[in-house]
Amino acid sequence: MLELNHISFDVETEKGTKGILHDVSLKFEDDKFYVITGPNGGGKSTLAKVIVGIDTPSQGRIIYDGEDITDLSITDRARKGISYAMQQPVKFKGIQVIDLLRIASGKPLTRMECCAYLSEVGLCANDYVDREVNAALSGGELKRIEIATVIARGTRLSVFDEPEAGIDLWSFQNLIHIFERMQKKLSGTMIIISHQERILKIADEIIVIADGRVVKQGPREEILPGLLGTDSAVAACAELEKGDA
Repeated sequence: MLELNHISFDVETEKGTKGILHDVSLKFEDDKFYVITGPNGGGKSTLAKVIVGIDTPSQGRIIYDGEDITDLSITDRARKGISYAMQQPVKFKGIQVIDLLRIASGKPLTRMECCAYLSEVGLCANDYVDREVNAALSGGELKRIEIATVIARGTRLSVFDEPEAGIDLWSFQNLIHIFERMQKKLSGTMIIISHQERILKIADEIIVIADGRVVKQGPREEILPGLLGTDSAVAACAELEKGDA
């Protein structure tokens, strides 16, 4: 279980200290699928970075499986079984997809095993396994390769920050199918930051964050109906859906 206890995060600006997160307390249970949503600039991505160790909270503690990991680096948290997929996947010039999967898994994967991970995310393995992870790949291809590395790691906690960002409709539709498959055979906790209604609809629980605070939290069936078609925290998701149509 992951617990965030009274987390606050401040940054220093020219005008002084600015609060990004304010006294956030959350519990993420094992083997559940969470979606965190809310308006742009509300603190969602900052919360993800605090969880994985990119940012250190100004106040509060982070407890993972009963251990205080607040002061651990992103590397140490990764070793404890926490994965992170960024909004914009990193390009690695000179590194092939097969090498990236082997690095992610921490094991000497066979070519067949690497191909299996690529197939899980809907990529024709023979077309991609020897490709270089560079700008020649589209946003959707990079997203799916990044998700394949998360699957290869097999960690108990995976955090995805707006996985739909920068990809086309076809890639997004395939992304939804990937998350649906991951949810069905979930062997750990998934946390996705997203505005998208179609991602919200496959969550076990939805957390709404606005102005750096948790404003709503609960099972999908309770939270989602109150969000759609209103001017509340995730009204933006309806507009995004219209744009996809």
